[in-house]
Amino acid sequence: MIRFMEEQDIPEVLDIYNDIILTSKAVYRYEIQSLDEKIQWFKEQQALGNPLLVFEENGMIAGFATYSQFRPYPGYQYTMEHSVYVHKEHYQKGIATKLMHRLIAFAQENGVKTLVAGIDGENIGSIKAHEKLGFEYAGTIRNAGYKFEQWLDLVFYQLHLVGPK
Repeated sequence: MIRFMEEQDIPEVLDIYNDIILTSKAVYRYEIQSLDEKIQWFKEQQALGNPLLVFEENGMIAGFATYSQFRPYPGYQYTMEHSVYVHKEHYQKGIATKLMHRLIAFAQENGVKTLVAGIDGENIGSIKAHEKLGFEYAGTIRNAGYKFEQWLDLVFYQLHLVGPK
């Protein structure tokens, strides 16, 4: 079931996010996030009206997705960058794709013109998943990040939507 995130979901969402930080190159961050930081993030995203979606399975949070404005300037108000993360025990179940379909629908309903994905260049699975959803390659920033003692390329994909009505 996909639903809007509630504050009571934050500990499970935090567990997913912190595991991603520690074990993958999906987030170019080194230190795990605290519960207080994640609660503050949740409240800020809610105040901005950004969607905060969770995929719940058997009473557990199996994944989450959101988007927020690409850059903090008025000219970017119709361009959003999304994030989608799935718990490691729920990979290969189509959860990320289901969350993305709902996120895209929300974006369309709310006048988003461009949805942006920033993906680690070696994450072929995520690249292919985005291509299946209609995202197009938009460019690469070589050596954009450094994690696990290696330089990382950041690739951008974008999905063109109708935009404001």
